[in-house]
Amino acid sequence: MRRASQTYWDVSGGAHVLELTMAAVSAAEEGATAGMLMADAPSEPGAVLRVGRDKSVCRLTTPDDWLFVSRVHLEFLCGPDGTWQLTWLRGSQPDPSSEVRLTVGEYAQPLAYGGTVPLPRGGSGEVIIQDRTAPRSVNVGFFHEA
Repeated sequence: MRRASQTYWDVSGGAHVLELTMAAVSAAEEGATAGMLMADAPSEPGAVLRVGRDKSVCRLTTPDDWLFVSRVHLEFLCGPDGTWQLTWLRGSQPDPSSEVRLTVGEYAQPLAYGGTVPLPRGGSGEVIIQDRTAPRSVNVGFFHEA
């Protein structure tokens, strides 16, 4: 995913933010993206952005019938020092029906079910939730303005 050339600042004093851009992609769309959504939050301790199917708690939501994505699947949480971490929250099933992969530049790593990883300060990348049973995914690009 490419980040727009805009810079996002929190109006409450110029605080830096984490910006997320999400696209739902399926094989039927042959490379097209559907449901492009954006969300951001100031890099303040305790700030949180969630990705999943539950519209009541998630800032970025996937189609309701995409059951490979949990009701609350990913959580981006800002720590006390203004750095962000990503957690793949455990769902109701013991084994997930998806895989999650984090890519930052040339570096890619799988994220363990229930695992947490720090995001680079002032960096960007992509988190991919891949359905294990069908050729579809949810791609979440991130950019941390530092």
